[in-house]
This record gives sequence, structure tokens and C-alpha cells, in this order.
Amino acid sequence: MRINSSKMAFWLGVSAVALSGCAGGSGQQLPPASFVSSTQGPGEQYIIGPLDSLTIFVWRNPELGAEVQVRPDGRITTPLIQDMVAVGKTPAMLADDISVMLAEYITEPRVSVIVNEFSGTYAQRIRVIGATEEPASIPYRANMTLLDAMIAVGGLSEFASGNRARLVRHDPVSGQQEEYALRISSLLRRGDTSANVDLRPGDVIIIPESMF
Repeated sequence: MRINSSKMAFWLGVSAVALSGCAGGSGQQLPPASFVSSTQGPGEQYIIGPLDSLTIFVWRNPELGAEVQVRPDGRITTPLIQDMVAVGKTPAMLADDISVMLAEYITEPRVSVIVNEFSGTYAQRIRVIGATEEPASIPYRANMTLLDAMIAVGGLSEFASGNRARLVRHDPVSGQQEEYALRISSLLRRGDTSANVDLRPGDVIIIPESMF
């Protein structure tokens, strides 16, 4: 039986796409992370973000302290200080800036800033989008891994192609975006520990759907 050449080409193309969809993602690979690390190192210094909840303490002048939430515009207001920018600063930096302002009213103010509830800046958050149960933007924490992020979003959706997922990461040195292959299905469905990788602030995880 003769087979129409155009039909043959069509089915060969479909087969090639299917095989590429079944294969694991290609591209740069990240080194595996430990499920349980024997040592927990500190993360980068925390940067205050919008909607963070802060406690401002002024030694020997408690009336000048306050519990405040950073406004969406990134500013806070405390006694004697109006509309100070908080976003983008570490707690120590904000404490120093408050001290400078209060020095106009009291002698040698000593200020502490404590972050009670964390949201972080947008640049520090981990974003998980695509074929997951609950796409989300997650605050980064020190020593966070791919497994932690996937647990936070409820895992893969029914039709996810987890082994074709990608991680997009901004390189602050070069200013370029790097892309890495992920094997989320191997990690979650087969328990492949080598598929677990460390995350960094600002990482974006993109999970496509299966083609069939």
C-alpha cells in the first residue's frame, strides 16, 4: 500500500515532537542540593520589602518606637519621622537612617529594627508559574531548594511535564539571564535526589504542560 508522502512527513513530525516531549529537558544543569544539609549557612542580608511588618525600638525612648507595616509605596511613618523609605534597605541600614533623623531631637539615639513578618522585595521572591497546583510568588529563605518551592505550591498539576521545566536566573555580575533545565517529575514522582537543586533570590521556575 502506497503512503501519501505529505501524510508521512506529517506523522514523522508528530513523532519527533512527541519524543522530544518525553525526553528530559536539555540545557545547562545545576548541581544537586542535599535534602537535609549537615550545615546551614546564612543567606544574603535581608532586604526589607513592601508589606513587611517592622518593630522600631529606640533605646531609652520607647515613645519614639513603633510597630509599623511597610506601605505599598515602600515607606514608613514613625513618631517624629514622616514617609521614610524602608524598601531596599537592610534592617541595620534603616536603623541607621532613623537614628540620623532622630538625632535632631534627642542625643545619640540608638535604634534597632526587627522584621516580624516577611514579604521581601519582588527581586528576592521565588516565582513558580505554569502547570502547578498553585502558581505563586514565594518569599526566599536561606538554603531554599527546588523541593521546598514545589511543596509550597502544592506540587505539579495533573498534566504537567515536570522534566521539561526551566529555571530562569538573573546573573547580577553579567546582567544577563541564565536558563537551566529542571527535572521536577523525577524529583517529586520518583524521589530522584539528584534532581533537587538550590535556589537563589529572584529565581523563576517555569513548568510547561504535557503535549498529550
